[in-house]
Amino acid sequence: MTTKITYDCFEIYHEDTDKPINSFSGKWRFLSNFSPANVKLDDAEYLTVEAAYQAAKTLNKKERTQIRKAATPFIAKELGGKVTLRTDWEDVKLVVMEDLLRQKFAAFRDDYFKLIQTYDRELIEGNTWHDTFWGVCDGKGKNHLGLLLMRIRNEYYHWSCLK
Repeated sequence: MTTKITYDCFEIYHEDTDKPINSFSGKWRFLSNFSPANVKLDDAEYLTVEAAYQAAKTLNKKERTQIRKAATPFIAKELGGKVTLRTDWEDVKLVVMEDLLRQKFAAFRDDYFKLIQTYDRELIEGNTWHDTFWGVCDGKGKNHLGLLLMRIRNEYYHWSCLK
């Protein structure tokens, strides 16, 4: 069943379900960091959150440029695994990701409405590549990506003032 929710300035429709969204693929691909989304990192534009996140791992401008110019987010991720890692990376990586996600899902961009339409469903970045920090693999993981997305979505509900 689908329910219509009216906000002050727009209407959304969401699927009534208690099932979590446990894969950021298919219909839910827009939740993936690999899906197209123009974001900025230190005044440079990136075509995906993934590319910007990988570039943020280093303070080396040449390495960042190489990642920014990567043909795909998959290549950007591969390059990000080879950079000169900044010394504070473990302390800042969650903040960096949250900033990039807030850009991607900024108010009234297409992805903003799609995120809102997930309503109160649990968002789980399920994967098979054993990323248990950002997602969940084989039932194990911290799911930081899903948690950040749900936090941003929930703030938007309060900001938009449900009627």
